[in-house]
Amino acid sequence: MRIVRYLLLILLVLLLLPYLVAPFYRAGHPVSTLMAWRWLKGAPVARHWVDLGAMSPHLPRTVVASEDAKFCSHYGVDWDALREVIDDAEDGEVTRGGSTITQQVAKNLFLWPGRSVVRKALELPLAMWIDLVLPKQRILEIYLNIAELGPSGQFGAGAGAAYAFGKPPSELSPREAALLAAILPNPVRRSARHPRPGVRRLAGIYMVRAPTAQRCWSEGRGF
Repeated sequence: MRIVRYLLLILLVLLLLPYLVAPFYRAGHPVSTLMAWRWLKGAPVARHWVDLGAMSPHLPRTVVASEDAKFCSHYGVDWDALREVIDDAEDGEVTRGGSTITQQVAKNLFLWPGRSVVRKALELPLAMWIDLVLPKQRILEIYLNIAELGPSGQFGAGAGAAYAFGKPPSELSPREAALLAAILPNPVRRSARHPRPGVRRLAGIYMVRAPTAQRCWSEGRGF
């Protein structure tokens, strides 16, 4: 019986730990669980932290337009998009992920990849908590520095832009930013360095959407 109590206590600590840690991510250079796992396995990891203000403005706008159109107005979860995904799944249709940028930050920082009901149940309240304790700009900055953006351990805009285009993210053109956004769902199978027609088509759509993407303001700054 005592062992069960200890196990329950450990489980409770593990569940609460992300909520305790998240507010401290207002500063610093956090890493994702996937990055940490690759380090533990001895697999290559390339990540060069780049502040949001040092990135080309095309990149955050294009990523918001492509990944999470309501990023600036929702509170961590886009319930309308989530309902659409559930409805599509009930109809037997192939669905997109439906995750917001904040949900992806929650997953990348504290959870694990893949789809499961358990992970999604943990992800939703954690995303709302992250949205509460971190500014929108900081959430986007973290996302753009931990998202996988290359086929062999390139994480974040710095490593992704260097691998795909041989330049820092501050110099990305609208097309290059759109190509990076287009590979975000699967940078192992999709390439911004050698984009196939499907990636080029998506990039063209995102280039059109980017100028009209919602802008967020935090502490007097916009993007």
